[in-house]
Amino acid sequence: MVSAVEQMAANTSWAALGKATELRSRILFTLGLLIVYRLGTFIPVPGIDGVALRDFMEGAAAGLGGILSMFTGGALGRMGILALGIMPYISASIIVQLLTSMVPSMEQLKKEGDQGRKKINQYTRYGTVALATLQAYGLAASLEAGDLVTDPGMFFRASCVITLVGGTMFLMWLGEQITNRGIGNGISLIIFVGIIAEVPAALAQFLSQGRSGAISPAVIVGVLVMIVAVIAFVVFMERALRKIHIQYPRRQVGMKVYDGGSSHLPIKVNPAGVIPAIFASSLLLLPTTISTFSGQQTGPVMSTLLAYFGPGQPLYLLFFVGMIVFFAYFYTFNVSFKPDEVADNLKNQNGFVPGIRPGKKTAEYLEYVTNRILVLGAAYLAAVCLLPEILRSQLSIPFYFGGTSVLIVVSVTMDTIQQVQSHLLAHQYEGLIEKSQLRGKGKKRARKGPARR
Repeated sequence: MVSAVEQMAANTSWAALGKATELRSRILFTLGLLIVYRLGTFIPVPGIDGVALRDFMEGAAAGLGGILSMFTGGALGRMGILALGIMPYISASIIVQLLTSMVPSMEQLKKEGDQGRKKINQYTRYGTVALATLQAYGLAASLEAGDLVTDPGMFFRASCVITLVGGTMFLMWLGEQITNRGIGNGISLIIFVGIIAEVPAALAQFLSQGRSGAISPAVIVGVLVMIVAVIAFVVFMERALRKIHIQYPRRQVGMKVYDGGSSHLPIKVNPAGVIPAIFASSLLLLPTTISTFSGQQTGPVMSTLLAYFGPGQPLYLLFFVGMIVFFAYFYTFNVSFKPDEVADNLKNQNGFVPGIRPGKKTAEYLEYVTNRILVLGAAYLAAVCLLPEILRSQLSIPFYFGGTSVLIVVSVTMDTIQQVQSHLLAHQYEGLIEKSQLRGKGKKRARKGPARR
């Protein structure tokens, strides 16, 4: 049996978008801020030698495979004011969430509602400033070591750090504004737009190498088929659910006894979404960034680190898988799905899982089910992210649109479309309520007519 809500959602027409003025204004607001973000990627950091930087990035692009440009929308390759991207904010979020689960005082803040959440967000912003400052100084020193600066010195380093940190804080503010006043998740949309903006150039470069004979036509067709297959697989897995049957007992209101209802508690195969892939990629991004611009000036420690943890290396792939699995479990049980809270909510609503006692036993059962589901979900995330990395390292294909970027693009697209449909559904409900009120007023007037006669 399809519920009335599901039926209405299925019948929701995209033509109603023109009538939903609030949704239209949210979409336009989001598009406007994303355009501002794209313009910011083209504003260069002062003191950069543009010709030397262009020559350097043309030579380094094949080795990087576009890894650095994926999260910054090409700003790092142009050394724009948004070159650090949103990665310092994501790294600070990782650290704060880890501390929240380990430090009792911060865990208590998490339970204090809005005030505690505001305090945690404030700590995340402070952490973002600290991490962005460290990364910006390391990047400025690397630029000087690579002879990509017109006037090296302390003044350049100070101006570069201030500019890059300001750009990261501006991006963080931009993402929060999109989340609060626009449509979709602001941080995810910023990364999404950065990936999409670089796809045409990467695709043109990939096809031009096929025309020149550097890559065989069979490899090009195979890569395109692989991308289509990965997209279909990601869509299937992101929509996959494990439904747990929930039963509600009979209840008596006055002299009437109402039969108990039943519903389902849906648990996604991948409750954490694209967050584990973004977190794991952000941890692997900084060493590659510094080594890229420092050229031959890398020290022994950095050289050893890159030798073992460079893109395509076995330890790099192993660490990538470990981080994806860790963050899949960590983010699920600490943010997206908390068995204790779900069990308490079911108990407060007099709902129970058949055969399981409410309260602690229900929480243990939900944790058991979620742990088993996450084995499949984490394996799916690791497979999607690693398959293009292995193919790129083995076949030397300079095409950066790999598993992580496909996962981000598909997940963010699905989430944004779902939010748009939710707004359209709410608008449709408002229209039905207004019509019912108007009909009620008309009936009252029709009844008053004969009484006056």
